[in-house]
Amino acid sequence: MIKPLQNLPIQKKLLSILLFSSISSLVIAAFLLLIFEASDFKKNAQDELSTMAQLIANRSTAALSFDDQKLAKENLSPLEKVTTVESACIYNSQGKIFSDFKAPSYQGKLCPLQYIGQQTYFDHTKLHIYKLVELESETLGIVYIQADIEKKFLRKIQSITLLFVGLFVATVVTFLLTTPLLLVITRPLNKLLATVHKITHKQDFSLRALKQGDDEVGELVDAFNAMVETVEQKNTELTVAKNHYRALYDDNPTMIFHLSIDGMIVSVNSFGAKQLDLSSEELQGRSIYDFVHPEDQLLAKMLFDLCLASPHKIYKQELRQVCRDGRVIWVRETARIINNENQQIDFLLVCEDVTETKLLAEKIVYQASHDALTDLVNRVEFDGLVQQSVQQAHTNRTHHALCYLDLDQFKVVNDTSGHMAGDELLRQLGDVLKKQIRKEDTLARLGGDEFGILMNNCSLDEACHACEKLRNIIRDFQFAWESRSFSVGVSIGISSINSSTGNAGDALKEADAACYAAKEKGRNRVHVFRPDDEELALRQGEMQWVEKIQHGLDENRFVLYAQLIVPIAEHSQEGLHFETLVRFLDEQGNIIPPGAFLPAAERYNLATHLDKWVISHLFEWLASHQDCLDKLELCSINLSGLSLSDESMLSFINNMFKQHAIPTEKICFEITETAAISSLNSATKFIQQLRKKGCSFSLDDFGSGLSSFAYLKNLPVDYLKIDGLFVKDILEDKVDLAMVRSINEVGHVMGKKTIAEFVENKEVFNLLNKLGVDYAQGYGIAKPMPLDELL
Repeated sequence: MIKPLQNLPIQKKLLSILLFSSISSLVIAAFLLLIFEASDFKKNAQDELSTMAQLIANRSTAALSFDDQKLAKENLSPLEKVTTVESACIYNSQGKIFSDFKAPSYQGKLCPLQYIGQQTYFDHTKLHIYKLVELESETLGIVYIQADIEKKFLRKIQSITLLFVGLFVATVVTFLLTTPLLLVITRPLNKLLATVHKITHKQDFSLRALKQGDDEVGELVDAFNAMVETVEQKNTELTVAKNHYRALYDDNPTMIFHLSIDGMIVSVNSFGAKQLDLSSEELQGRSIYDFVHPEDQLLAKMLFDLCLASPHKIYKQELRQVCRDGRVIWVRETARIINNENQQIDFLLVCEDVTETKLLAEKIVYQASHDALTDLVNRVEFDGLVQQSVQQAHTNRTHHALCYLDLDQFKVVNDTSGHMAGDELLRQLGDVLKKQIRKEDTLARLGGDEFGILMNNCSLDEACHACEKLRNIIRDFQFAWESRSFSVGVSIGISSINSSTGNAGDALKEADAACYAAKEKGRNRVHVFRPDDEELALRQGEMQWVEKIQHGLDENRFVLYAQLIVPIAEHSQEGLHFETLVRFLDEQGNIIPPGAFLPAAERYNLATHLDKWVISHLFEWLASHQDCLDKLELCSINLSGLSLSDESMLSFINNMFKQHAIPTEKICFEITETAAISSLNSATKFIQQLRKKGCSFSLDDFGSGLSSFAYLKNLPVDYLKIDGLFVKDILEDKVDLAMVRSINEVGHVMGKKTIAEFVENKEVFNLLNKLGVDYAQGYGIAKPMPLDELL
């Protein structure tokens, strides 16, 4: 009953409900009224006839008592006026009919022939009344009345029907009058519904329903508007979020694929499609393997197999993808298992384009193993290749050759034409050498103007022949720069790599030592390393000191000593004057003299570091021993030739003076004549800068050079230290005596004080006094001692 109403408009629902309720109430009322009236009608009819029967019974006592049938007949005669009575009888005490009555219009039976104890009852519309005729509690007989109330009942029904018709008409009129009133409810609801349809059709959540009252419908409109406002706000937020995430998905700089279990592309973001030079629609339904490089197909399949084997893990792989135009890109794939909307297993594949990174990594790897200037193998890679050759020689008993090439006269090109010319020369020579070596050989730039060649499966004789050929080619090579032309030479050292070679470092040291020997012998030549070569043994000894010196500087294994310098003239009173010396303390606690490590420091560019170590530790010691500093007249510090041309040395010395507050006039720097002459301009500028600050300078080993006097006037030094080789034999050698006298006199003429070295006895000291030398230093005066012994 309710279901047919569910799809009706609300107005028709209300009308249907109103109509149904009206008709139902009318029908129920009619039914109840009919039942009530019928029951009441029957009761009234029974009561009425029962009363009449009772009256007849009361009157009939005499007739029955005296057996007067005529009187009894008269008692029944009033029934003629009662239209409903059909017949009536009076029974005697024996139940026999005593008297009877029959309506004229009645054609049926008169009365039951015998009364056998019946009671009053209805038989459809027939009413049968039985009343006892009693006299003083004695039953004299029975009064029986039979009536038919059908016609009277029908008249009652007609009146009830007219009543119902009136009620129905009133109901219809009420229904018709009520229908317009329903618009008070349905009109706001219809307008609300119309607004809902507009919002649904146009997706315009800015629309609002119009409120027409403050009743429940008005509250519904308010609630609806509030809901629409919330929906609008959420829709805006969702739209923003959707656009945001869509942008993140499509514009994400990674390729995002949704793949089926068999690798078919379900969806792909815009960036991924663009990378493959296809649209998203073109990619859908195609296999991901269509875009994997043939050589990487197995890797891709293994990646998906791993995901299937461990669904909760994420796996990564780098492989190549092929775009539509054939372009190959490197991607880093990240894959995992996901469940689609049907709860079936799919793949999520995220690919990051790492082509640039891959190429850059390859470039970095290449650059890490190649020299940027010449594009040759660099030192690190060359060392590794040499080590491989050493291992191969140990394993297969093969022989290889290692060649160390050092250009001669390269500095001339750099100094005269600049570093750009030097770089171009190295590039051209690299190209020349590359064309002359075998395919199985390796050419490397080891640094500066040094090259290395690893000749695989090559004997020493073959290597010598090849190196001589290279030497001649380089000698004949003419390098043109601007309007100038240069020729250079090369010194080549060769070492053998065989089963007895220790490691790559040993082989390189041997080749380097052989190259140095070639330079020592006059340059532009080839020298082969031999284990019994004394020159090379000395060279290797120096090379071993390089590591010791570096460790000594890091671990402060150097020790400062002092050797006194005293005035020679009698009655001369001066403060403490000494030269600072350095010693090496080995791991066994032995003191190693400087002659063992200074040549290596000079040769391998460690002398400047050692000079800085001496200065910093000496200044620190002086600053911590104020008493010694107060009585100090002059402290001499040796500087190497490398320090004179080191741009950082001046600022370092100035910082040390400031840091330790050492008076500059108490410090004298000693430089050798050879070092000063080899870099005269640098030495002169260096000396002038520090002399302006109050420091003094001493020219050490003066007289050992071939043209000492020629340079002396150009060097602004304060002291001349006469070379000890002349001093120690002046008692026996007249030439040495003449040299000492000449140096002393020239020095005094130029306003410089003189110091004689190697003064080993009193006789030499006295002779120096006669010659007028100012100061003496040597074992005859005082042996070198640790600084602390000066206190």
